[in-house]
Amino acid sequence: MSKLKVLLKNLGPGLLFASMAIGTSHLVLSTKAGAQYGWLMAIPILLANIFKYPFFEFGVRYTNVTGKTLTEGYLNRGRGYLWFYAIITLITTFTILAALYTVTAGLFINLFQVPEIYINYISLALFAFISLLLIIGKYRFMEVSLKFVVSILFLALLVTTVVVIFKGPVEKVADFTSPTIFDSMGILFLISLMGWMPTTVEASSWVSLWSVEKWKTQPKPSLRESLQEFKVGYFTTSLLAIFFLTIGCMTLYGTNTTLSGNAITFADQIVQLFTTHIGPWAYILIAVAAFATMFSTCMTAHDALARVSLDIIDLLFSDLKLSGNKSIFAIGVLVLAGVNFTVVSVFKSNMGQLVALATFVSFVVAPIVGYMNLKNVMSDEIPDADKPKRPLQALTYLGILFLALFSVYYFWMVVFK
Repeated sequence: MSKLKVLLKNLGPGLLFASMAIGTSHLVLSTKAGAQYGWLMAIPILLANIFKYPFFEFGVRYTNVTGKTLTEGYLNRGRGYLWFYAIITLITTFTILAALYTVTAGLFINLFQVPEIYINYISLALFAFISLLLIIGKYRFMEVSLKFVVSILFLALLVTTVVVIFKGPVEKVADFTSPTIFDSMGILFLISLMGWMPTTVEASSWVSLWSVEKWKTQPKPSLRESLQEFKVGYFTTSLLAIFFLTIGCMTLYGTNTTLSGNAITFADQIVQLFTTHIGPWAYILIAVAAFATMFSTCMTAHDALARVSLDIIDLLFSDLKLSGNKSIFAIGVLVLAGVNFTVVSVFKSNMGQLVALATFVSFVVAPIVGYMNLKNVMSDEIPDADKPKRPLQALTYLGILFLALFSVYYFWMVVFK
């Protein structure tokens, strides 16, 4: 079998990672980065992708070698490790998923010109539809469908990026002054961008769980093949971040346009700025690409959070014996949908504060989770031959230091300023 056929056969966890990661961090933050600060923001985007790579790679490595999930590894390191991760997951579960569905509902309203007053109904319909897809189709359906979604999304963004570059940058307004990145607002945006680029570090366990699920229906690939498949997904997320940055730079930078924090207004701005610069013919291309981006992110995040929550509960409270219950995944998906729809309905006006809380927690704990992942792959469970080589270990420590310094600064700015 050729290397390409092997890669296509193994496509799954890395692809789902790409689909999950290219949501808010790319569509929203990368576009805003380019629109507000220009090409300079390519540096932090690339640094975040490089320094965070080992933390996600370790999830694939540990699971392939041991056959265990990353959360099982946390438990093997000590029960406190898993409790710490459980608290982080709890905060993420009831904030980020609600925010993702809100943005997706906003894009739906923009795409189909539905009145804004119906955003709650659209959110409910999305929760119900995606829950149904996950329960009936399970992992296999999600993997197969996202191969098409990610392919279409990649082609749509590639075409858009090429057209934007070909047309050249938008004309700057006369009174435009390039904003500084080193004031309080700029630093907070920079930290938020790197915290979510390509996604939060605690999502490393999600790739691990998807790997275990995929291997239930097909033979487990070699470590080299698993890492190769993940690298394809990871490289795709990095490239798409640059695409969104490019689009933001070429269509908005220098126009003094401020992108809204409101989901519906932001969706309208995104679609309109592309069509104004590229042409009305691009409306459907951009609108569908943006909606597909967020829809696939909602589906993968919903699936992953259901799996990781159930896995944590099963490990902490083994007497419940959740792993033997075939209907428990469906219950987990529905509970997440119900709770997060309640969050959307009740806290809609305060969604920004909820996301800020999740951002704060995720960013501050990122170096700790990265260190926990390193502990897993350097443990006695992993043969020396399969442990990360010295260059990757060195990159890991640099990544931990990089995130730790920014986390301390972020904590100081949020709490004491």
